Amino acid sequence: MGRKERRIQKKFEKDPIRELDKVQNRFYSQLFWKFSQTEDPRHPSYITYTNRMMLGTLYYKGIAGTDSMQEMTEKFNDEAVSKNLSVFMGETAKEYVPHHVTENAYLERLDPKELEEIKQDPVYHLIRKRCFEDARYKKKWLVIVDGTQLYCDCLERCSNKGTDKEITLYHRDVLEAKIYFGEKLVASIGSEFIENNGEDRKRQEGMNAEEIKQDCETKAFFRLAERIKKRFPRLPILLLADSLYASKQVMELCREYKWEFLIRYKKGSIPSIAEEYEKIPEKGKTEKAEFVNEIDYEGKPVHVLRYREEKEGEITEFQWLCSIKISKENAEKMAKTGRKRWKIENEGFNRQKNWQGDITHACSWNDQSQKNHYLMEQISDFMKQLYEYYYLKKNGIEKKQKNISSDLLASFGRQLTKEDIFPVDEYTQSCN
Repeated sequence: MGRKERRIQKKFEKDPIRELDKVQNRFYSQLFWKFSQTEDPRHPSYITYTNRMMLGTLYYKGIAGTDSMQEMTEKFNDEAVSKNLSVFMGETAKEYVPHHVTENAYLERLDPKELEEIKQDPVYHLIRKRCFEDARYKKKWLVIVDGTQLYCDCLERCSNKGTDKEITLYHRDVLEAKIYFGEKLVASIGSEFIENNGEDRKRQEGMNAEEIKQDCETKAFFRLAERIKKRFPRLPILLLADSLYASKQVMELCREYKWEFLIRYKKGSIPSIAEEYEKIPEKGKTEKAEFVNEIDYEGKPVHVLRYREEKEGEITEFQWLCSIKISKENAEKMAKTGRKRWKIENEGFNRQKNWQGDITHACSWNDQSQKNHYLMEQISDFMKQLYEYYYLKKNGIEKKQKNISSDLLASFGRQLTKEDIFPVDEYTQSCN
């Protein structure tokens, strides 16, 4: 793209935040109404800002890609910015938005379940509206599960145990479930924070780091799966997960919930399956895939798929355990579906850690506040993904990831006109 085209493009998108708010109102018009309906944990006599204003400010912090709370206060400490943001939230124009100390005191008392429900609500509405039907595989929604490390201050992890290089880190981990809506669109459908109580630590004393990780994540998975099933009881799900979840318990839970599964499988994780696979001489084959159906595992059938991927002369082999029967017609497509598990890394964690803010930054040292900060980031990031897909991409506007947030922030303080202000969402307003 030449200089002339870039200049035309810049004129075309003169007000990024206006366009993002249009997208937000189109796909989830009741967002700020939902903020206003949360249970206020504060004493009425101490309330200056409404729930809508408190959570709305944090929402725009995420939109602006601002890492720290202090930076949020500094960036938003502008009369035009404060007035514009309060109007976007459906409040009367205010001279100041909440200070970061006020916000953190509020988040320390807010129940994270309130934000978890709001985070899941846009997903529910978009599924009901059939916005992303093409993203499904065999009429199943792809739900990707993986864990990641956030702030270094909470759980304990010992590396190089028993050596001169032994080091102990304290951190917070979260198990995240993302629903796949497209190549550049993944939304959080559930978050489960991994806790280590005294009983866990005592049991884990003889475990290595990998065993401790598996113990923590798999325990969290059952809590997470139960909550997703409760919120989306009839949602047809195809679970994508790494080899950590290749276990009888996980597969039994999927069968109980009537979920399909496509789980990475490493040689040695379940030796009996590998042995049975190798013994079978007649395997189904395509150009890149090899498979065997109905291998017995603990009295239940499981299907095994192998796939060879060649890139720049190097061949990499992948394996999965599947609940969907494999055929020559669907083997390679299933393998490509299984490879979408990396979307939670690229369009999920990497994006939120490096491109659109930094979820590893501890905005508070309070346990409950940390959880609420993370959940708010998930809400903001998905709305920003929708803006990128439905505005930037559709209009051919090319931007580096690091510039998207900064351009949005710069547009917060621009002079509003009557045409810039949209009627704020209410629950009764339809979602177009």
